[in-house]
Amino acid sequence: MLRFLVRRILFGAVVLWLVATAVFAMYFIAPHDVARTLAGRQASAETVAAIRHNLGLDRPLLVQYGSFLWKALHGNLGYSYTNSQPVTTLIGQGLPVTASLVAGGAILWLVIGVSTGVLASTHPRSVMDRSATAFSLFFYSMPTFLLGEVLLLVLFFRLHLSGIDWFPGAGYVALTENPMEWARHLLLPWLTIALVTAATYVRLTRGSMLDVLGEDYIRTARAKGLSRRRVIYRHGLRAALTPVVTQFGIDVGTLLGGAIVTENVFGLPGLGELVMTALSKQDLPTIIGLVLLASAFVVVANLVVDILYSVLDARVRLS
Repeated sequence: MLRFLVRRILFGAVVLWLVATAVFAMYFIAPHDVARTLAGRQASAETVAAIRHNLGLDRPLLVQYGSFLWKALHGNLGYSYTNSQPVTTLIGQGLPVTASLVAGGAILWLVIGVSTGVLASTHPRSVMDRSATAFSLFFYSMPTFLLGEVLLLVLFFRLHLSGIDWFPGAGYVALTENPMEWARHLLLPWLTIALVTAATYVRLTRGSMLDVLGEDYIRTARAKGLSRRRVIYRHGLRAALTPVVTQFGIDVGTLLGGAIVTENVFGLPGLGELVMTALSKQDLPTIIGLVLLASAFVVVANLVVDILYSVLDARVRLS
């Protein structure tokens, strides 16, 4: 186990280095002038040169690259070009919002997706199975922004006109400030991200469960007289969760880097909003910091998934 962890951590470090190098090359070697963009079109050449010097953009590229890597290794991602705040501070402000959105949404889409997939697989070709298939196809085809707008129209706007303010339309309240308001403000975003994502988990769970329930050891367990519930949930579901865990790790790691669409629809000040602001203003340090953070989330999520494989499936051994 220790050798596996060390090997995967080193592999993850190499991946992060390659990502950092690629992003640095893309934004610092590409033919565009950040100093001119920040100074404005009417700025003089002296003003542009002064900005370029203050940002360190007039140094050789290798010097900039070395300085960037050294600072990143020490947790220093530089300062934002637009407001001169540390990038880590900006990320620290948006990360709790995005983490809250992803955590609640992940619980909902797992419960909805896995439970619906199990019911569909244990009643194949039934009305329940066909209904689950229709559900997954409908929400899988539904764009996230459209579902969010529909939920806002039905559960916020229409209810608000009727004097019912159960679902806020936008904003965020910190968990430490008021847990009830935190959950109330995130309920619609949770539903949006969960319904769209759960569609994939319904199909994954159903297909995997159908494969597992046809295995010899499942028939043996039934022949021994074990209850149907124990056969399905103790023996079948545990082995069938391997592809679900794989998809879960990818989804959570990706969304933690910024659920851009959902956050913009509901006005959540998370990493998604920070991504859009940084891209529109060509705030290179912030963009690079967010890309590195998203990559780190994906690497860690995949490491956790590999460890969970050995817990879910006794045939998997980490070495």
